[in-house]
Amino acid sequence: MAILRDGEVLQTVAHETTEDYSSWLLRAVNDLLKQVCVSLKDVDAYAVAAGPGSFTGVRIALTTVKAWSEVYGRGIAVVSRLEALGTQASGSEPWVAAFLDARRGQVFGALYTRLAERLERVGDEMVISPEKFISWAVEQSGASAIRWVSADPASLNETPAWAVRRTRGETVETVSPFLAPVIGKMGYQLALAKRLTSSMELDANYIRRSDAEVSWHDRPASR
Repeated sequence: MAILRDGEVLQTVAHETTEDYSSWLLRAVNDLLKQVCVSLKDVDAYAVAAGPGSFTGVRIALTTVKAWSEVYGRGIAVVSRLEALGTQASGSEPWVAAFLDARRGQVFGALYTRLAERLERVGDEMVISPEKFISWAVEQSGASAIRWVSADPASLNETPAWAVRRTRGETVETVSPFLAPVIGKMGYQLALAKRLTSSMELDANYIRRSDAEVSWHDRPASR
């Protein structure tokens, strides 16, 4: 988590314990606010990553923010976790490909073009095999160079398709998985632009069905 004032990060805290996120979160929020002498009612807006990510983590975060929004009547800035990674990309390549390990031999991925002060996504966010994500991103970018960025690069650069990109001099830029400050700054810009949502409109972006849903839909038909 991070708390910001006028777009500047005041304080942060990371979940660096084996304690369940659900039981740790609210206590950590309370401690964080005490450090900067702020209460929840003083916060003007909330920024949250709606996904992609683990079902449990996304659900806990969104449920918490929904509750705050209902109680205090504040708007919510919805941020993509992949875009939060992509905005950290350095270099000047015209394309940015952001990805995360999605387990099961897949990645969450998205491709962006660089504009003057922001990224514009090309197509949808996806859950896909690393090989197919590389091929798709290369096809979209044509002959242009791509800046690849991730918090866990091994999920991509251990694939045969990556060897070809490496010969072009491309690398995967590794950024911190602690995205709260970045999400906060992105949320601040959305708030300034009055692009906030309500608790009723807030929805998760899981991309992939949960294991429970997969098991339900793929179960044998009863006789």
